[in-house]
Amino acid sequence: MKDTLKKILLKVEKPARYVGGEFNMPNMDKPCRVRLCLCFPEIYEIGMSNIGVRILYHMLNDMEGIVCERCFAPFLDMGEQLKANNIPLFSVDSGKSLCEFDIVGMSIGYELLYTNVLYMLDLAGIPFRAKDRMNGNYPILIAGGPCVVNPEPFAEIFDAILIGEGEKNLKEFTMLYDECKKDGLSKAEFLEKAAVLDGVYVPTKVKPIYEDKKLVGFSESVKKAVVQDLDAAYFPTKILVPNIEITHDRAVLELYRGCNNGCRFCQACFYYRPIRFRKKDTLVEYGKQLVANTGYSELSLSSLSTSDYYALHELIGDLKSSVCTGDVRLAMPSLRLDSYKPEYMGSGRLGSLTFAPEAGTQRLRNVINKNISEQNIENTIKHALECGYTGFKLYFMIGLPTETEEDLQGIVDIVLMIKDMAKVHSKNKRPVQITVSTSVFIPKPLTPFQWERQISEQEMLEKQKFLIDHLHIKNVRYNWHGAESSVIESVFSRGDRRLIDVLERAYKLGCKFDGWSERFDMTKWRQAFDECGVDMNDYTREWKEDEVLPWDFVEHGVSKKYLVNERHNAYKAQTTKACDKSHCSGCGANKLGRCY
Repeated sequence: MKDTLKKILLKVEKPARYVGGEFNMPNMDKPCRVRLCLCFPEIYEIGMSNIGVRILYHMLNDMEGIVCERCFAPFLDMGEQLKANNIPLFSVDSGKSLCEFDIVGMSIGYELLYTNVLYMLDLAGIPFRAKDRMNGNYPILIAGGPCVVNPEPFAEIFDAILIGEGEKNLKEFTMLYDECKKDGLSKAEFLEKAAVLDGVYVPTKVKPIYEDKKLVGFSESVKKAVVQDLDAAYFPTKILVPNIEITHDRAVLELYRGCNNGCRFCQACFYYRPIRFRKKDTLVEYGKQLVANTGYSELSLSSLSTSDYYALHELIGDLKSSVCTGDVRLAMPSLRLDSYKPEYMGSGRLGSLTFAPEAGTQRLRNVINKNISEQNIENTIKHALECGYTGFKLYFMIGLPTETEEDLQGIVDIVLMIKDMAKVHSKNKRPVQITVSTSVFIPKPLTPFQWERQISEQEMLEKQKFLIDHLHIKNVRYNWHGAESSVIESVFSRGDRRLIDVLERAYKLGCKFDGWSERFDMTKWRQAFDECGVDMNDYTREWKEDEVLPWDFVEHGVSKKYLVNERHNAYKAQTTKACDKSHCSGCGANKLGRCY
């Protein structure tokens, strides 16, 4: 096999994706009782940029008796070579096939990755459905990642699905497996024990209940796993340094989890609650170790809303004075428009600033609870121009509830305002470059907008055409997300177990790497839905507030009553004050752990 693999690697793009051996790689040969493989259903460059995978990979390898390896979705050229040469998909760390592991975990962060899960299982020779693996010598297959907010569309694939934070439930799951393996328990006996752990969902134990083909309830519930003290939680400071450039090729500090702003379209805001911070001094020490252990020349800060970190000003000052010196640059993520300060900008050359107004008018920003004003926008642009910034990247959503043409025109008006302000306030008097990007609103589970309809493909195209026509302006570039792929994302976002047949059929028709616009094929997806007798409109329609939702069996902390109230506030264009130490909005997440 090794000789064949060497020949294959000479035929594919970027063979370094598949060979491992990166700097800071843990000892794969240490004595172990349990061997896991963490899989990311995208190419190496994207998977290696995922901070969650980094944390869990190093956490498991730092545990006694545990070895964790990695596997990423091989690109099409490599996948074809593996098939043609009968080589099963293998880990990049040791070259072991996936079937040689005790546990194989998939980190799923995006609905359009679902076919890639099947692609990796197909290449590994692992049956797609858990029921078809019960009697075979296959690893225990688990899933985690953001998409487990609603795990039902892929529930029948996995033996267990880990909902919540892996530092807690994946660690406990692995330790329990170690004990059960020593005791000689069967897979079924182990899963029975694992199902009592926080955040471990065993689909064979939780049954959806239907009456007249209508979902009316579930046999059991599952409580999301939460790390109570984030400051004391595991965080790796001697991370892998990839062999090739990856999407986010830098060291990363995770400041905190959760978000207090409550944007009504944002699933991550509610899923990652309660809000928990790492201490400033902890982060500074982590930053020192990361740079020293990796040689990275760039350190970035990560969170859902970095400007809301409780000691951001002091943290930036300490990092710039003790870590980001000389050739080491501090990179800042996009900031909220009402929180911009020149001193918050990263070190290095001034280029473009990234902001996300999300909506073009104040009315619609109130609807979605994006608590920024026209004055915030103007002040931020003015300060940035005076500092010498020459470009702006602006992110908006189209198709939001209650959106009108006036709101689309508001996007154009913001662009025109920036161009006018640049004539007066630009430090170097050069024309500014403006990039406007729009995504299509998708009603996501666990948000106040989870009941909303998604606009039709025709409406998406009409809104995009309006902006294409009106943003045909010098030094302005407009990017937009595909309408057809947005429909599939929406369907699987709010889907149920009926969709597993569609998913499997779509893959067999050739769907994979659906998140890549050049690979997405709506014709095949329509064929899959038609052949399986499933109507996409069942999932993109507006849902009633008293309906039982496919993800209602998960105790996410945030209450349904709170989400309903927030939806009603949206239609009144009323905003909700952000949470802080002195104010709690009463979402319910503090039942799972202390906020702040």
